[in-house]
Amino acid sequence: MFTGVVQALGRVCTFEHGQGDATIGVEMPEATAVDLQIGESIAVNGVCLTVVRQQGAALYFDVSAETLSRTNLAVLDPGATVNLERAMSTTDRFGGHLVSGHVDGIATLAERTDVARSVVMRFTAARELAPFFAEKGSVAMDGVSLTVNRVVDFEHQVDFEVNVVPHTLQLTTLGRLELGDQVHVEVDLLARYVKRLRDCELV
Repeated sequence: MFTGVVQALGRVCTFEHGQGDATIGVEMPEATAVDLQIGESIAVNGVCLTVVRQQGAALYFDVSAETLSRTNLAVLDPGATVNLERAMSTTDRFGGHLVSGHVDGIATLAERTDVARSVVMRFTAARELAPFFAEKGSVAMDGVSLTVNRVVDFEHQVDFEVNVVPHTLQLTTLGRLELGDQVHVEVDLLARYVKRLRDCELV
């Protein structure tokens, strides 16, 4: 489990395709990797992955076919920058919201507007994700915990806006996003279960 507060930026060093799955290597800053153990969970751009090997500053993760189908990890080139967060401990401060690292879909940056020192970003996502967005609700974008400020429903898509403050722009990959770029979306965990309970009641 994670909080959506990015701890460091990493760099993709390798991406090897297997028989339907893959292995990704990411260089992690030494200060963030203190006491790191094989088998530990780390969110890479919001995707929960398990460390299977460590070689110097590089951490290696196996990526399943299911994860490849739901994320854009396969299109990351060596040298790409990624957000990193180690799994939370019971003694950590809870700075964001509950993030599982299980990506629900992909959103595309449709508009970005400077407002004072922050940037308002409008994303477009698939219509099936619409029930999970609510104004002032939470969403994780590439592993970054953000507040949804506005939601607009369309027939075939849903648009939503988030406000990204200077600190987040500087310390995460969100500050580097350009129009048309895609990011991982994880909807609020509680919203996911409420939707499931409601669907079961209607059966």
